[in-house]
Amino acid sequence: MSLASGLGCPRTPLRRFLDREMSAGPKPLREDFRARYAARPVLMPPEGVGTEAGTVGTAIDQRLRLALTAAAPVDLATRLGIDTGREMGGPLAGERMGAVGEQLLQRLAATVRALDLDNRDLPMNRSWEEEQDLARLLLAAAWYQVAARNPFGFTCTPLFLAAVETPETFTLDRLLDLPHRDLVDDVTAQLHLAATGPFRTLRATTDPAHCKGGVMFAGIDITADADLLAKGTLIEIKSTRHPRRFEKATAWQILGYLLLDTPDHHRIDTVGLYLTRTATLATWPVEDYLDLLGARCRDLPQLRTAFAKLLTNCTADQEPFELDEQHRIQRLLERPATPVPAGHCPVCAQTVPPPAAPGRPRRYCTDWCGRRAPGLRQRGWLPSSLPDLAVAA
Repeated sequence: MSLASGLGCPRTPLRRFLDREMSAGPKPLREDFRARYAARPVLMPPEGVGTEAGTVGTAIDQRLRLALTAAAPVDLATRLGIDTGREMGGPLAGERMGAVGEQLLQRLAATVRALDLDNRDLPMNRSWEEEQDLARLLLAAAWYQVAARNPFGFTCTPLFLAAVETPETFTLDRLLDLPHRDLVDDVTAQLHLAATGPFRTLRATTDPAHCKGGVMFAGIDITADADLLAKGTLIEIKSTRHPRRFEKATAWQILGYLLLDTPDHHRIDTVGLYLTRTATLATWPVEDYLDLLGARCRDLPQLRTAFAKLLTNCTADQEPFELDEQHRIQRLLERPATPVPAGHCPVCAQTVPPPAAPGRPRRYCTDWCGRRAPGLRQRGWLPSSLPDLAVAA
């Protein structure tokens, strides 16, 4: 199963669970983000980046991870991509992509060690030449990652096209010449921006031993790796050119990582978002994050347990098409439903305040919840009739 694919469709069991349990949706979180983090100038990508914006995003993500911890110079997705590349493009091209990929791993690991990237006694960024060379290595590694995540999309990468066109001359030097200069400059520009903002402070106030990149979650059979964990703070890194949008997918992605840590192995107490093109680091204590999303259950271990039960009883990232399967999924979703305590709002589980007017009953804690209730009831997530929760004396 994949967390990303499960979040992409609103009809998957995974998304239906989150949409039900997080009754407020991302709107209050987005408004809080915009209120706290004023609009800042956006570092726009150069013209030559074009459709390779995702490649740049992967490269700067990895570069920032290495600034905090260089314990794993090469991430798992790159290694898997090299193995996948060996099986594509025909025997000769596949063999060359695999061999060049192994050389890339060796060069990248040696470069990271030589530059001592997570040494807090040194500045975050190195010389211009060193960063340009490192950016090319990371961009090449990002293309291999595409093979691990989307083999079809990998066939459109400059790496694959060059290897298939002339496999006999496809070498590591040829691979490192492929990234357009604008891609390289975009990665280094975002790094220099990070070196002057709150990410630099995060780096200075943490120790490499307490940081981890590509965070994995044990115990649940689902593909998910969070970008960065820094001393109890889980951070998602985004290189979007539209930082004020705060997409619902991003909010749910951060939440998904939080819920996947069922045994609380990573001791996450804060979640955050780092936007590389505005050097914005937004963080929320876990309790505040759940509150802004309108979590019906504020007890994190209980919510994690319900989430884990769903994931272990169905293919939660796929939309059910058969009627029998739809009914089974509906029963599964009902089983881990969080009970709302008496005297609390049935939509968001908050305590209902006293009514504003004497003798006038209150059912929901806010007008926002009252407006959401019909939709939740229509989906079967609220009972058809609800008692009044508060009445003035």
